[in-house]
Amino acid sequence: MPFQSLADVRAMLAALPAPDAAAIAAAEARNGQLTKPPGALGRLEKLAIWMGGWQGTDKPTADKPQIAIFAGNHGVTAKGVSAFPAEVTAQMVANFAHGGAAINQLARTFGARLDVHALELDRPTADFTEGPAMTEAEVVEALRRGHEAVSPDADLFVAGEMGIGNTTSAAAIATALYGGFGWAGRGTGVDDAGLRRKEAAVAAGIEKNAALMGDPLEVLRCLGGREIAAMAGAILGARMARVPVILDGFIACAAAAVLEKAAPGALDHCVAGHQSAEGAHARLLEKLGKEPLLNLGLRLGEGSGAALAIGVVQGAVACHSGMLTFAEAGVAAGA
Repeated sequence: MPFQSLADVRAMLAALPAPDAAAIAAAEARNGQLTKPPGALGRLEKLAIWMGGWQGTDKPTADKPQIAIFAGNHGVTAKGVSAFPAEVTAQMVANFAHGGAAINQLARTFGARLDVHALELDRPTADFTEGPAMTEAEVVEALRRGHEAVSPDADLFVAGEMGIGNTTSAAAIATALYGGFGWAGRGTGVDDAGLRRKEAAVAAGIEKNAALMGDPLEVLRCLGGREIAAMAGAILGARMARVPVILDGFIACAAAAVLEKAAPGALDHCVAGHQSAEGAHARLLEKLGKEPLLNLGLRLGEGSGAALAIGVVQGAVACHSGMLTFAEAGVAAGA
């Protein structure tokens, strides 16, 4: 097991690998010799160099992307915070298995491996308005499931989620980590009364667990869900394996924020795939210092926005690694 306690997770966060400085320098040098004007490919150039730094090469690849979806159920749904019943989580997991969801089509489009991990759907987390959502053993198990989900063959990773009630959990996490108000949004489409119930649940959860809110990993344990913890574990696992990550929407970024709060720089191997239509996502991206690659008004979850951004990263590395240099092409370089 990669870790058996939250103390083990903290120790791992204190010893994170860094990108390969020599590979970054080599990728930058290659970028400067390619048959294009300097900077002509904009952010694609920075993306390719960033990929090279984590993969340890001046010619990065994105031929083996992996998408892992984690599904979990939340006790806080008893407070009427979602427009859909908790049964939908298991029904959507079945849809993923049958290839019928949006993420299945996107994974196929970009040649991504798709794995689905259902995390004890018959045993929701505890209602965090009444106490911690998970015990330490439960949150560590979810973190471990995510950590071990990252394929050793992947050259790019996306963590997605499915879990009725998880925008409430993500809003509570963001509130606990950053303070302020307005982190709760409409999620799956709740009405005004539903939004007020979400806001009340977030406030009640933080008040009930107030004594533990100073520790980001305890925030995850007390307010998170199994799928949110698994996404955090997967993002951490990708970092340990030096696999670049594309972050998805508000819920995935809330999971990632736990790591960044616990260890500043923990998300250096991550890029934001998109800005979702969930109201607080833009605010959370700003807190994380991540500029999204896409902004298409998505609010589906499932890793769908990040999956679309796989194509952007693939375009970046294809140009960087496949283009000829001026010398190779016999083209006169600019003065």
